[in-house]
Amino acid sequence: MGTIVIVGGSKGIGNSLIHNLLEKNKIINISRTPPPLDHNNLTHYSCDVLNDELPEIDQIDSLVYCPGSINLKPISRLNLEDFREDFEINVLGAVKTIQKYLPQLKKGVNPSVLLFSTVAAKLGMPFHASVAASKSAVEGLVKSLGAELAPTIRVNAIAPTVTDTQLASKLLRNEKMIENITERHPLKKFLNPDEVAVTAAFLISDKAVSFSGQIFEMDCGIVSFKM
Repeated sequence: MGTIVIVGGSKGIGNSLIHNLLEKNKIINISRTPPPLDHNNLTHYSCDVLNDELPEIDQIDSLVYCPGSINLKPISRLNLEDFREDFEINVLGAVKTIQKYLPQLKKGVNPSVLLFSTVAAKLGMPFHASVAASKSAVEGLVKSLGAELAPTIRVNAIAPTVTDTQLASKLLRNEKMIENITERHPLKKFLNPDEVAVTAAFLISDKAVSFSGQIFEMDCGIVSFKM
């Protein structure tokens, strides 16, 4: 039974990941609100990662940082504070968490770190300047830390396309928008959080010990294919 720290497991992909891992692992969730479930293998710490002190944890085998943002505006309507907020949520929160728990990870069993990027870091899309900039920094962090922490700690990221979570609800708020997003993807679908959680669970497992410094595109073909 491994000990996995999930930051942001109360909703979306993080919550799906908790459900995926809970039966066979000890899960420690850190988020402002608790996950909507109760289990002997789950410990929750209420914490604002950006503003609060992170809890003391003795043992960690894997760390998953889930918080993100979807702040879509024309560049003329984005101000510097928008860029700062997105960078803090996506990058500085991850850095703060990794720095806090690095000593425990170094003592873990096949330890790993998993972060989240976005397809917008590779596919230029209008109105994504702020989130694409911050997620591109996440990808740089993965490459750099993967090299720095090898061979002890693996560091990877998943870059999903639109995923049916509360965070993306504005993009999926009516049938027409859902149809348009579905048609934009060559596989004629977008993601559900359980799909992403399965990939996340694999990447922090012993089955993925040869992967580090990698960005895994879960793109339903939108980045990979032109059709």
